[in-house]
Amino acid sequence: MSQWFYAEGNRQQRGPLTSEELIALYQSSRIALDTLVWRDGLAQWQPLRSVADEVGLVVAPPPTVDATLDGPPPAEPVAPTPPRLPGFDTPAPRPAAATPPPKRTSGCLIIGLVVGLVMVVIVAILAAIALPAYQDYVNRARLASAVGTLSPLKNQVAEFVHVHDRCPVNSDDGFHAPGAYATEGVGAVRIGRFGEGRCGVEIEFSMPGKRALDGRMLWYEYDTASQEWSCSSDADSKYVPAQCRR
Repeated sequence: MSQWFYAEGNRQQRGPLTSEELIALYQSSRIALDTLVWRDGLAQWQPLRSVADEVGLVVAPPPTVDATLDGPPPAEPVAPTPPRLPGFDTPAPRPAAATPPPKRTSGCLIIGLVVGLVMVVIVAILAAIALPAYQDYVNRARLASAVGTLSPLKNQVAEFVHVHDRCPVNSDDGFHAPGAYATEGVGAVRIGRFGEGRCGVEIEFSMPGKRALDGRMLWYEYDTASQEWSCSSDADSKYVPAQCRR
């Protein structure tokens, strides 16, 4: 089975992935037909559309426009006006009732209304400040919990490199398919080679309803020469661990 890589933003290499995972990224709009992809055996990077048949990706043709829909919309039917009955005249308008003089408002009532309005404004301002701060705290806690459950993978990757002198992939002994790592907050985990002399773990977050985190990525990269880990993420820096912030 071919192991594919893709260039995120046509600049940063990601992978390896199976053909099915590459198709899933396209169907979720994470990559497009002009995204550069590569596998072992290709002389150079190619846009996804040029290898769609090899990957098994079916590209739908552009939708056609139904010409019968052109033209102005039909006019709304106008209800006919009934004729006047013979022998009846239009009744004369009734005289308008006299407007009573306005009541005077006491000074105490005015002061009470002003104080109440000020209190409402203060409460609204405090809520506008506190609610986003609380949401940020919840997002940080959920992401930290998701990352913490996957920390042992770093030791597994380093041990595998030490024993086999190469980067592990999801199909190697001791490692599972990307979707098998799904937990609360995590959709998939991909393990493979990030570049020459660099192995890595790619964590894809799944937090429906959390637009700032759902579908975002976090990468742990292992330098096989220095045996040191580095971390990066495309999520907002205020949510990710300190060592992963840009």
